[in-house]
Amino acid sequence: MPSRDHLVLERVDRFIGEYLDEAVVADRRPLAVSAWQVPDRGDLPGEPVSVERMQRDAIFTPVETAHRWGRAWGTTWFRVEGEVPAEWAARDGRIELSLDLGFSQAKPGFQCEGLVRTHGGVVVKGLEPRNHHVPVTSAPGERLAFTVEAAANPDLSGGDDFKSPLAFAPTPLGDPATAGAEPLYRLGRMEVRLVDETVERLRREVIVLAGLARELTDSDPRRARILDGLERALYAVDPDAPTAGAAAARGILAPLLAAPAAASAHRITATGHAHIDSAWLWPSRETVRKVTRTFANVLELMDADPDAVFVSSSAQHFEWVRRSDPELFERVKARVAEGRFIPVGNMWVESDVNMPSGESLARQLLAGTRFFEEHFGARSDVGWLPDSFGFPAGLPQLLRGAGLEWFFTQKMCWNDVDTMPHHSFVWEGLDGSRIFTHFPPNNTYSGDMRPTELARSVRNFADHAGSTRSLMPFGFGDGGGGPTREMMTDARLQADLEGSPTVSFGTPRDFFLEAAAEPVDPPVWSGEMYLQFHRGIYTSQMRTKRGNRRNEALLVEAEHWSAAATLRRGLPYPSAELDELWREVLLLQFHDILPGSAIAWVHREAERSHAETTERLERIIADAVAALVGDGSTRLVLNPAAVTAGGTAAGAAGPAPQPAVASAEAVDGGFRLRSDVIDVLVGPDGTLRSVRELATGRELIPAGRRGGLLQLHVDAPSKWDAWELDAAYRLSTTDVDGGTATLTDEGVVHVAHPLPNGTAEQWIDIHPEGGAVRIRTRVEWHERHRLLKIAFPVAVHAPDAAYETQFGHVRRPLHTNTSWDEARYEVCAHRWVHVGEPGTGAAIVNDGVYGHDATRTTDEHGTVTTVRQSLLRAPMFPDPDADQGVHEFTSVFAPAETTTDAARWGSLVGSPLRAVTGAEAVPPLVTSTVAGLVVSAVKLAADGSSDLIVRVFEQRGARTGGILRFDLPVASLEVCDLVETPGRGRAEAARLEDETIVNLDLRAFEVVTLRARLHRPEMS
Repeated sequence: MPSRDHLVLERVDRFIGEYLDEAVVADRRPLAVSAWQVPDRGDLPGEPVSVERMQRDAIFTPVETAHRWGRAWGTTWFRVEGEVPAEWAARDGRIELSLDLGFSQAKPGFQCEGLVRTHGGVVVKGLEPRNHHVPVTSAPGERLAFTVEAAANPDLSGGDDFKSPLAFAPTPLGDPATAGAEPLYRLGRMEVRLVDETVERLRREVIVLAGLARELTDSDPRRARILDGLERALYAVDPDAPTAGAAAARGILAPLLAAPAAASAHRITATGHAHIDSAWLWPSRETVRKVTRTFANVLELMDADPDAVFVSSSAQHFEWVRRSDPELFERVKARVAEGRFIPVGNMWVESDVNMPSGESLARQLLAGTRFFEEHFGARSDVGWLPDSFGFPAGLPQLLRGAGLEWFFTQKMCWNDVDTMPHHSFVWEGLDGSRIFTHFPPNNTYSGDMRPTELARSVRNFADHAGSTRSLMPFGFGDGGGGPTREMMTDARLQADLEGSPTVSFGTPRDFFLEAAAEPVDPPVWSGEMYLQFHRGIYTSQMRTKRGNRRNEALLVEAEHWSAAATLRRGLPYPSAELDELWREVLLLQFHDILPGSAIAWVHREAERSHAETTERLERIIADAVAALVGDGSTRLVLNPAAVTAGGTAAGAAGPAPQPAVASAEAVDGGFRLRSDVIDVLVGPDGTLRSVRELATGRELIPAGRRGGLLQLHVDAPSKWDAWELDAAYRLSTTDVDGGTATLTDEGVVHVAHPLPNGTAEQWIDIHPEGGAVRIRTRVEWHERHRLLKIAFPVAVHAPDAAYETQFGHVRRPLHTNTSWDEARYEVCAHRWVHVGEPGTGAAIVNDGVYGHDATRTTDEHGTVTTVRQSLLRAPMFPDPDADQGVHEFTSVFAPAETTTDAARWGSLVGSPLRAVTGAEAVPPLVTSTVAGLVVSAVKLAADGSSDLIVRVFEQRGARTGGILRFDLPVASLEVCDLVETPGRGRAEAARLEDETIVNLDLRAFEVVTLRARLHRPEMS
C-alpha cells in the first residue's frame, strides 16, 4: 500500500496555518493609534530623540490600520490607547496587546522594529516581526496606554535572510543621503487580544511532533506512531471551532510527548542569546536601540518564565544601555546578580580578530573585563566570538592571558572547501597555550529550538565517541531580538522526548564545566583557524582599515610619550581621554566594520571617527613631547618604533640623524637608486628590474620578472561582494603596463600608470634607513568589480612564507598539496611578509594593508616566490560606492635574512620617526637588550595607580632570555595577566635583579605583562 505519510504532514501544515493560528486569539479589539514623525535633522532622517523630548514636543495625529509611515532610517512615535473589555472578566485566557508595525516575513532584526514604553516612559518590551505581543497588567474594564518608538530600518536582507539574489544587489538604502523619502511600511493590526492558552499549547505541541516526524526515518516505528497520533488529534478538532476540541486533541498527543528520550541520547544545553552586530546593515546609533529592544524582550521573558537564561557579550552594548536608559540597565544588573543574565566574552565588542594588532586585542579584553568587573562585580571565564571571520594562531594565548578558560564560536562551519573535524576540542595557539573550544553542531548562534535544529545537532556532531553534549544558543540574532516564549515552550517539549536529543536550559559555563571534563584525551587543533570564506574582507573599505592601523599605532605612541611625560616631568596622564579614544577604535574593529562589510553610512562614520581620533591623538602626543624635550631649537627625532631608528633607541628622543647616503641616476633607459646597502634598477615603466644586496652580491628580483608590478583582476564573486574573493579571480589577470617613469630633482623615480577608469602614480626611492626600496603608490580609483594588487617576485625557493600576526608570526605553506593549503589563497598579514632561503630572503612591508597572497612557480630561470599585497577592491554590496576615490599606500621591499629582520622593517614603516625641536634628548623609559624580545607597550596602569605597565613578547618563535633595562628606579615588579591583574601571570618569566634590571626568560612567542611600581619622590 502506498504511504500517505506526506498527506498527514500536509494536513498538519494546513491545520496549523488555517485554523490553529487564528483560533489562538479567542477575541480581539482594536486600539486607537496616533503617530508623530520625528523631524529630520539636517541630512539625517528622524534621528532618535529622548523620551523627554518626545513628551515635550510630540504632536500626535490619529491614524488607521494600513497607515503608511517611516522613510528609511526615520523614527515615528506611536501612541496606542484602549480598554480591556469588561466582559473578558468572565472568560479564560491571557490578555495581551499585539502591535504590528507592518512586519514582513523577513527575519527579525532586518526591518522595522519598535520599543514599547508605559505612558510614563518606562521600557516594557521590544517589537519584532515574530515577537510583537505586549503584556497587559490592566484588568478587564480598565484603560491602557502605551507609546511605541518605531524605527523604519530598511530591509537589506532580500526579504529572506540573504537567500534571495536581491540581497546582493547594489542598493541606495545604505546611506540616508540616497535612501529616499518614501514611507517603507504600512501599519498592521494594533489590538488587545484574549489568547486561548489551550489552543496555543496545542499548536506548539503539533508543531514539535510534526517537526520530529520529519526528522525520523520512514521505517522508524516512532515516526509512524507520531503521524497516527497527529492525524487522530486533528480529527478531534472542529476546523470551524478549534477551541472546543483542543483539550481532547492534547490528550491524544500527551502519550507521544511523554515518551522519554533514549539513555544514550545526545544532550543539548540551550542558552538564550541574541547576536547583535554593533553595526552592519544599520549604523551603530541604531544598534543602541536594537540592544535596548532586545534587553527589554529578555527581561520581559524572564519575568514570565523562571527558566529563561540569557547570555550577552560586548561591554559596549551594556554601556550603550547604561547611558541611554539607566532604569533598564539597573534591571539588567539585577538579573545579572541572579545569574540569569550572563555577560560573556570580556571584550569591548565582538571584534574581528585577524586584522587588529596584538595590543588592540589586549585592549579589547582589558576594556571589556574592566567594565564587567566595575558594573557587575565579576568577569566571565567564557570566550565568546560566534561570528568573527576566522581566528589567528595568537588568540588562545590572549584569551587565556585575560582569564578566559573556554572559547565558543561557530563561524568555522562556513568553510567552503573543508569541514572542521571537531566540535569539542582543545585549540593550541602559536606559543603552545591551549583553550578548550566548542563549535555548536547546529551551525548557528541563532537557533530557534525547532526539531530540525536538534536533529541537525546530533547529525553534525563530530565527537560522539568522547563527548555527549553540545551547546545551542537560541534566539533571533544578527539584528537582535533574542529568545521568545515559543522557543522556550518548544525546548521544554523536547527536554526528554523519544527520538530527540535531550534539552536543558543552562549557561555556557554550566556547559563547559561538563563538556571539558568528558573527553579523556581531547583532540587538538594547532595553529590558526583560517576561515575558508570571506577572503575579500582583508581589502574591502581600505579607508576604514588604514584609519585603524594608523590609530592603533598612535594610541600606543600616545600612551608611551604620555607615561614618560608624567613620570619624568609630572604632566598629568590623560587616562580618561586615552580610554575614550581606545574605546572608539575598539568599536570600529567590530567584525562587520573593520572587515569592510557594512553599509555606506557605517563606513563614512568610521572614516570621520578615525580622522577625529587621529587629530586628538596628535594633540596628546604634541603636549607630552613638548613637556619631555622642553623649549629649545635643537633638532630632535622621537622614535616610536620598537627598534632603533636613525640612531635613536626605541622609545627615545635623540639627535636628528643624517639622511642615509643614497644616489639616483638615469641609466640605459631606466634608473639606478643606490645606498651603501642595496643597488636598485628601475625600468622605464617604473617596475623594479633588480634589487641587489651589496654585501653579498645576492640578487633578489628573479631574471625576467618585474617587482612592484600593479595587476588588475576581475573580482565578481558568486555572492556577498564585500565579503568574498573567489579563487577564480586569478583567471583574469591584467598587468598594468604602459607606465612612464621620470627622475625628479629630489632623486625620486616618479611613475604614472594608466588605469581603465582612473590613474595610479608611484614614487620610488631608497628608504631613509638606507637598506630597502620604498614605493609610495597613489591611486585614483573608479573601477567596479576589480581587484588591484602589487606584486613582488623574489629569487628564493621558499617552502613557506612568514606573515606577521598578533605578537609574532605564522608560517603558511606555499604549496597546494592539500585542499586546506589550496583554500588558503588569500590571507591576512599585518605589517610584513617574509620569504627566504637559508642565508637570504626578503621582507615585503606595508603601511596599512592586510590582504596578501604568496605563490611559488618555476620557469627557465628557476624557482620564483611571489608575494602580492592587495591594495583595493570595488565591491557593490552592501556599499555600492565602496573605496571609490583617492588612496595612498607605502610598500617597502627589503633584503631580510630572517623574520627578525622583517619585523624590524615592519616596525620602522609602521611607526616612523617624528621630527621635533626641543632642549634635550630623552632616554627611553624601558629598553630591551635582545632583538627577539620586543617591548610592545609602555603605559600607566588602567586602575589609576600610576604603576607602569610594560608588555613584552618574544618574536622569533624560540625560547629567549635577556635583560629589560628601566631608566627610572623600580621599587617592585609583578608579572600580571593581560588585563593588568597582579599575581595572575607566569612569575618565572621576569625577575627584578636590581632597581633598573629585569631578567626575562620567555617561551616562544610568549607575551608577558609587567607591572612596575617605581621609586618616586612622594613614595619615600
